[in-house]
Amino acid sequence: QVQLVESGGGLVQAGGSLRLSCAASGRTDSTYIMGWFRQAPGKEREFVAGLNWAGITTYADSVKGRFSISRRNADNTLYLQMNSLKPEDTAVYYCAARPGTSVSYSYWGQGTQVTVSS
Repeated sequence: QVQLVESGGGLVQAGGSLRLSCAASGRTDSTYIMGWFRQAPGKEREFVAGLNWAGITTYADSVKGRFSISRRNADNTLYLQMNSLKPEDTAVYYCAARPGTSVSYSYWGQGTQVTVSS
């Protein structure tokens, strides 16, 4: 089992920044692929950013150039640095993990709310 706990959400004005953290514990190691997703009210959950074991990152087009995903292997913490935030970034943000051999994310955190005011 893998446990994921997000933190760092909150209320910020448009143009501001937030950094989300995700503490991973249990059966996880550096070979796991980690990612961030978000779900806005009335919308489906969508992919935001991903990071594989080789340090290769992927981003949704809507956040490219503004968000940055990173990982600290020493304590299995995943981060999402969010800059130049927009009201449309308002959502619940989820951390997720999957083994490198899996095609879908198996483990999810409880989510953290990010609200961007205009």
